[in-house]
Parts: sequence; structure tokens; C-alpha cells
Amino acid sequence: MNTAVLRTEARLLAREPGSLFWILVFPPALLAVLGAVPAFREPQDGLDGLRIVDTYVPVTVLVGMIVAGVQSMPAGITGYREHGILRRMSTTPVRPSALLSAQMLVHALAAVLSALLALAVGRLAYDVRLPGQPYGYLLALVLAVLAALALGSVISAVSRTVKIAGAVGTAVFFPMLFCAGVWLPVQAMPDVMADVVGLTPFGAAAQALNEATAGVWPGWGHLGVMAAWTAVLSLAAARWFRWE
Repeated sequence: MNTAVLRTEARLLAREPGSLFWILVFPPALLAVLGAVPAFREPQDGLDGLRIVDTYVPVTVLVGMIVAGVQSMPAGITGYREHGILRRMSTTPVRPSALLSAQMLVHALAAVLSALLALAVGRLAYDVRLPGQPYGYLLALVLAVLAALALGSVISAVSRTVKIAGAVGTAVFFPMLFCAGVWLPVQAMPDVMADVVGLTPFGAAAQALNEATAGVWPGWGHLGVMAAWTAVLSLAAARWFRWE
């Protein structure tokens, strides 16, 4: 990957206050607001003694990567295609694939930074325990980021304009938030709903992160769901993507 392209994409993302807010600020801020509710800091029998604020740390970890992959990245890539930048780059020594790789990397890094900020807020502000199985948590986190980027790549591939990318991204965004547990944490979902949600990339990610937080290795089924979605979505994006 061309490092100059990577630096340029990083600077361009840094100049997008809206994207930075929703990726980096909103998830930890959401956790801070939820944790400020006294009832959310009390152990819940229905959650096996966990507090509601405990259950929302993995959720807010996922929110940042969903925003980065589903809304921010497709707008950038589609904008480059819409304005003919990818086509013009194909005639230069810098290949369009370098720009796409840089887009994916800077958004992946932003998603990971968002996750670290959410973990820090949970730990420092509300004494939420850190993952008891850090290696399993890291693996689940990486797979979730890859799934988010793969999903964003599909949106980029099927969207001819930035407006279409925004509309498709929004249509995908809210169901993915539900699956991640924004409105109802996975631990509080009825068993059937949790099983269905667990077949989605971010539902599986939420369950894997919860297991790693509890100190056990994430279930291979949940890791496999994320890996399978990443593979299928990546193949679909490669098949449908057009440079012009």
C-alpha cells in the first residue's frame, strides 16, 4: 500500500467532523449517558447479576465499527467513483486498489480506537471489568471489524452515487444496531430472538465479546458466523464492484 495515499486518507477522515463524532465520540458518550442512570448501575437478576451498563460496553464497542463500515466508508469510496477519481487513478502509477485499501485501513483503525475509548470509559467511569479473555476478545474484535468493512464494501459496490450509498447505508445501519443490542442487549433477549440475532455478523460479535468479557473463549460458532459473513460479503463486493 502506498504510504502517501494512506496518510492522505487519514488526513481527509480527520477533516470530517461528522464522521469522527459518530465513530469516535458517540459510542463512549452513549455509554457515559447510560451509566449515569442510577438504575443502570445496579445488578440485575435477569442478567445474572450484571449491571445494564456492563452489558452496554460490548454494544458501544460495536456501534463505532458499524458507523465506520456501513456509513462513513461507503460514502468516501462511492464519492471517488462518482467523481471519476478511481477511473483517473487507473492511468497513474498509484492504483485505485491502493486508495481502497487505505480507506479500509483508516476506517478499521478508527473503529478500533472507538472500541478502546468505549472500554476505557466503561472501566474508568463505571468500574466495568476488562475482558477476562483478552486474546479471545481481540480475535472477536478483529473479526467484527472485518465484517463491518466487508459489509461497507458491498454497499460501496452496489451504490452508484453518494446519495444512494447514504440511503442503503442507513437502511442497513439500524437493523445492524438492533442486532448488536443497542435497543435490547443480547443477554436480555428471549432465547429464540438471541439465536436468530446470533446468525447476523454483529449479533454474533456481541455474543462473542460478551463471552470473552466473562473470561471464556468466544464460542467458535459465533466466530465462525463472523468469518463466514466476512468471506461471503467480500466475495460479493469483489464481484459487484466497478471502478466507474
